[in-house]
Formats: sequence, structure tokens, C-alpha cells
Amino acid sequence: MDPFVIAGREFRSRLIIGTGKYPSHAIMQAAHEASGADMVTVAVRRVNLTDRSKESLLDYIDPKKYFLLPNTAACYTAEDAIRTARLGREVGLSHWVKLEVIGDEQTLFPDNEALLEATKVLVKEGFVVLPYTTDDPIVCRKLEDAGAAAVMPLGAPIGSGLGIQNPNNIAIIKAQAHVPVIVDAGVGTASDATVAMELGADGVLMNTAVALAGDPIAMARGMKLAVEAGRLAFRAGRIPRKRYASASSPLDGTIAAARIG
Repeated sequence: MDPFVIAGREFRSRLIIGTGKYPSHAIMQAAHEASGADMVTVAVRRVNLTDRSKESLLDYIDPKKYFLLPNTAACYTAEDAIRTARLGREVGLSHWVKLEVIGDEQTLFPDNEALLEATKVLVKEGFVVLPYTTDDPIVCRKLEDAGAAAVMPLGAPIGSGLGIQNPNNIAIIKAQAHVPVIVDAGVGTASDATVAMELGADGVLMNTAVALAGDPIAMARGMKLAVEAGRLAFRAGRIPRKRYASASSPLDGTIAAARIG
């Protein structure tokens, strides 16, 4: 009844989950299962792509259960990100890419100019590009015009756990976009994910909030429910905000409303 579709592909879950920072691969597997996600993202540069005789992160991700979304984490130039995306495709990961071009080491904010450049190149080469960007409606519009299959504005700096810092921007981006809007980065707990979905986001991508939680498996389950609740609330339509109270039970026709004597 409410399909989540990116570039013609339908996903069951609106939660996309990462693969880094977990205490162990076993905990990562269990957290993925608890999250209900059917798309996971993995950094191309952090995967053993050459010697398959050695243990690899990919050994712990069942391709029959999860759609793999390679990302270009740790790339600081358009050229580097393009090269990394091509590598991921050449070794058989995917022609989809979560495109990251970092512009600052401290904040990990994206370099939007380089991001736009890389998006244009990769789209022309047949990639399905999902760019990680700032929560700037103008930049998101330019990325969509360049052929991005979705836009992924940050909620807050990567790994910060600060939650959605500019909710109005996310709402504007969603109102203007003709492609899915996926909030990426900054989620710290379940309520943050719910807020993102209540603003109209089509999905939420997270890693640190689950991987570094006290109980990653329980947090993954909580995030699953939070995303579902937020989506339901958005579709249901919230009541208007009012300055003063409004009685839950109308007084018309009640005994209390009648004049006595």
C-alpha cells in the first residue's frame, strides 16, 4: 500500500543500515536482522576485494536477503569518488552507489560542488547515484537535475547523534523533490528517526546510532519500529498546532452543558 521505490526497485523497509563500527560481525548480522532492513551500505574502500581467501565483511552479508549499496566513504575529491564507484562496480558489488565526497575532515560535511560533478559523471556512466549532501534545498534540486536517483541530506554531522538539526529544510527538500528523500547521518536514537519520517522523508540511513549503542540489536529493533511509526504518522496527517487547549470531548448535549434550575 505504501511502496518505497528507488530507480524502479521496490524495498520492503524504509530503513537503510550500515556495516561499520560494530563490536563484531556476529553482532552486526543480528542487528541487521532485527532492523528489518533489506538494504545495507558498505564502504568500498573498507572491503577486501582482492584476496577472497581471507575473511571479508561481505562474508557476513547474505546477498539473498540484503541489497548491497556500496559507498564512497573517505573520498575527498570528485575524481577519487568516481574511481571508487567504478571499482565497486568492476568487482561486482553493484552499479548503485551512495556517493560521498567529503569536504572537511572535522565536520565530514560534503563538498557539494565536487559531489555535483561526480554525480553528473557517474549518471552518464549508468550508475544509480544516491548522493550524500547537506540539507540545502538548492543543492538537492541541482543533484536531482543531474540525474540522482534519490537525494540524501544529512540530519546532522556524521556520527554526531544530534538528531535533525534543520527540520524545516528537510520538509522543504521533500516538498520540492521528485525523487526519494533519504535522511542520512546524525540520527542518535529512535525518536530522531521518527522525526525524520514525520517530516516526510522517504527513508532513513544510519550506522553509528545502531553500531555503537549499548545494545546494537535492541537499538536496531527500536529503529525499525521508529521508522514505521514515523511513516504511519506522516501518512495519517498530524493535527494542527494550536496556542490554546481544545477539549477532547465536546460539551454539546451533555448534562454539564445544560442549565439547571
